[in-house]
Formats: sequence, C-alpha cells, structure tokens
Amino acid sequence: MSCVIDGNVPPSSGLSSSSALVCCAGLVTMEANQKSLSKLALAEICAKCERYIGTEGGGMDQSISFLAEKGTAKLIEFEPLRAIDVQLPAGAVFVISNCCLEMNKAASSHFNIRVVECRIATKMLGQAKGLNQKGLLKLAQVQTELKASLEEMLLLVDEVLHPEPYSREEICKALDITSQQFSTELLSANTQHVTHFKLYQRAKHVYGEASRVLRFKDVCDCEAEESIQLLGDLMNQSHASCRDLYECSCPELDQLVDICLKSGAVGSRLTGAGWGGCAVSMVPSDKVQSFVQAVREAYYLPDPRRAAMEKQSLFVSKPGGGAAIYVEN
Repeated sequence: MSCVIDGNVPPSSGLSSSSALVCCAGLVTMEANQKSLSKLALAEICAKCERYIGTEGGGMDQSISFLAEKGTAKLIEFEPLRAIDVQLPAGAVFVISNCCLEMNKAASSHFNIRVVECRIATKMLGQAKGLNQKGLLKLAQVQTELKASLEEMLLLVDEVLHPEPYSREEICKALDITSQQFSTELLSANTQHVTHFKLYQRAKHVYGEASRVLRFKDVCDCEAEESIQLLGDLMNQSHASCRDLYECSCPELDQLVDICLKSGAVGSRLTGAGWGGCAVSMVPSDKVQSFVQAVREAYYLPDPRRAAMEKQSLFVSKPGGGAAIYVEN
C-alpha cells in the first residue's frame, strides 16, 4: 500500500489522534486486502494493536472511533463490547480547549504507572475477598466477581486499602509473592523503577468515575430541567478526582479548567490521558460566543505560544460519525 495521511487534530492533545490513526490504518489495511470485518471486531483488534508501542491503554478510543454516530453520544461497555446511544441535552454544547502542553503517553511512564497501580489494587481487593487471583487484572473484574454495586466497591476500597502509599515489600507480603514475581507479573517494562504505589487513591478514582458515567447517562435519559447543571456538576467532580486521586492533571490544565468555569461553563474537566492536552467544557448554548472570547482573552492571548496555537486549540464540538471509507464513483 502507498498511503497519504492528513489530519487536523492537535498532536498529543488527549483527543485520541493516535488511536484514530491506528483505526484508520486498520480500516485501510482491511479494505486493501478485500477483507470484511465488523466495526466491533475492528475496534477490538485496533485496541490490541496499539499496545505494541508499550502503552497499556484500554479500548475506549478505538471503540468510539468506529462506533460513533452523528448526533448522539455513546456509553461504551466492554466484555462484550457494545455502544449505547445517549442523547445529550439540547441546551448545551461542548467546547474543547487545549492547554498547549503536549503529553506523549508512549514516551513517559505516567500512564502505565496508573495501570500498574490499578492492577495491584485489583489483586489486593481480590485477595481480601478470597477471589481466585488467576487472570484477575482489572478493577471491573473484582466488581463482577463479587456481583457488587459501584457504591459497594467504593466502601470495599475504604475497608481494605489504606491511603498511604504501599511499598513493594508490603505488596509482596500481602499477596504472598516474591519480588521477582512482582516485577514480572505486575509491572510493565517502563515501570520497573517505581518503589511506591498509591492503590487506595487509584481504586477510589476508577470506581467513582465509573459511577459518575452511569449517573451522567441517567441524567441525560430523564431530560429534567436542571439536567445541564447536574451534568456540569458531574464533570467538575470528575476533574477533581482526576486531579486529586488519579493525579493525571497538571497546573496548566487546572488553570484552564478554572478559567472555563469562570467564563460561563457549567462543567469542565480534562479529557484523554491527562498530564497535558485538552479540557472539555459544557457551555449553555446562548453563552458559547462570550465563553470562547473570555477563555481566549484569559488563557491564550497573554502567552505568545498559546496565542499562535489558539485557532486550532479552542473550538466547539458536536457528536460526529465514526471511521468510514469513501469510494469515488
């Protein structure tokens, strides 16, 4: 194949451009070889493909790249993979703003450290509840095995894990494994240097965020008058959790989110992996123009580098369609 690739997503901005490129490559390879796979199969294959660069990501970005439909948001569920339509409220739009700090997931260990901490927390919770540890790697699996609600899982985290960071030695003792097993079975290649792990905070964030996702969908479904404010509150709680419990924000993102809220957004939070990249804000439809101008003046114009990037860094977004092949007649 000879390919020409073009795009207009700011690089390393947390807007899934790398996953979109992987999905595009997968789709083109399938078409060039005259094969036929479902969008679900392609999403799962592309999620696995991306892990070969060393980032232990999930499948959310690849799933929405294929399964997105114009005019509706999607609730993504895994095992089995499926996407459920979620109708967003008519009175608000989402505005994307790039903090202009780039975060390359593959070039740092930040992302994988969080994955490892969640994996260890999974083992610790499973051990405390007497679950079979074989194949137990994700926090969602503990919930499934226990047939527990997310609220019950949050209580279990409080009961089993302590807020102070865990040392390697403490984890090995609790799980009855050797230091060698710890390194080979729980750590990734780029996290071998880590000595302490925040298990409580990461598990609290993951179960709390999952709960907020379901509450967000419920609010969208009920179409209440105050739904926009309720959704905004959930977004704000999400950013606080990303900042304080998962610790994947950064000063620039926190500053930008604060400016967005002061400029008229009802909710604002980082999007993507974090440590840089973009914030997404929910803004009432009648305030979009004044919001964009206020954020422009407060965040972009005072800094020459940000000002130069502003046109591609601050824009309104609507749910669009997923990956497709256009054939010229």
